[in-house]
Amino acid sequence: MSIAETWTVKRLLEWTTDFFKKKGIVMPRLDAEILLSAAMKVKRIELYTNFETEPNEPHRTLFRELVKRRAMGEPVAYLVGFKEFYSILLKVDPNVLIPRPETELLVLETLDILKTFSANSHPVVCDVGTGSGAIAIALAKNLPIPVKQTTTIIAIDNSLEVFSIAKLNALSNEVADRIEFCCSDLLADVTETFDVIVGNLPYISQSEYEILPKEVKNFEPQQALLAGPNGTEIIERLTTQLPKKLKPNGFVLLECSPMIAESVAAFFADWNNVQIIKDNAGHQRLVSATRN
Repeated sequence: MSIAETWTVKRLLEWTTDFFKKKGIVMPRLDAEILLSAAMKVKRIELYTNFETEPNEPHRTLFRELVKRRAMGEPVAYLVGFKEFYSILLKVDPNVLIPRPETELLVLETLDILKTFSANSHPVVCDVGTGSGAIAIALAKNLPIPVKQTTTIIAIDNSLEVFSIAKLNALSNEVADRIEFCCSDLLADVTETFDVIVGNLPYISQSEYEILPKEVKNFEPQQALLAGPNGTEIIERLTTQLPKKLKPNGFVLLECSPMIAESVAAFFADWNNVQIIKDNAGHQRLVSATRN
C-alpha cells in the first residue's frame, strides 16, 4: 500500500479484493468487507455509506494484520470471532468447527419433523456433538408454534471448552433457558430418552482429511472433522447407542459427506423410513430414519 495514496474505504476494499484474488481466496470481496467492517467496528452496510471515508491509523493497522492472517489461510470467522448461521450470530474460535451453510438443511428438516408433534406432546430433542451450539440454538429460536413452549432441547458434547462457547451463544441469542447442556461421549453418559436425535458429527475420512483446504485442515479442530479411516466410525458408534436412547417411532437425522451417505444409510437397514436427503447443490447430505 503506497504511503502517498489516500486509503479510503473504497480503495482499501478494491486493493484487498485484488490481493485476495491473487491468493486464490474463494470470496475475496466478501472477506475484505467482513474484515474491514470488523477492524472499523461498523456493520458491513456502513462501508457502502462511507466509501470516501479514510479509516484512522489504528483501524488501518488492525485491518492490515487481519488481511495478512487471512492471506495465510486463517478463516475469516476465527479472525472476526463470529459466524452467521440460520440468521443467527454465533461466537466461534479454534475450539469449535465453523458452522456451514449446508448444515442449515439439518435444521430445516428437524423443524419439519417437529411440526408433526401435537401441542401436548412435549418432545425431547438431542443435538449430539453440538460444538458452537449452532443446531440447538437455531432449533430453539425457530421451534414451530405448537411445541415452542413444550420442547426440551439437550445439547451434548464431550469438551468443556466447547461448552463455554455454546453456552455464551445460547445466552447471546436469548435461548439459554430452552437448552440443557450435557457433557458426554456421544450418548454414553446420557440418561434421557429422546423423540428426535440430530447431529453433525465428524465424518471426514483420513484420505479426505489429508487433502482438505489449508484453511480447514490447518486451523479448524481436527477432532470435529476427522472420524477415522473410513469417515463413518463415529456415526457408526452413535448408531449402536440409539436403540436405548431413542423412543419408539423416534427420529434420527445425521449430516454426512456425500461419499459416505450410502454407508450411513446402511446402518439403518432395519429401521423405518430410511432416506438420503440431498442439499441444494444436489449432494447427498443427510440420512434420516425412524426407529421401529
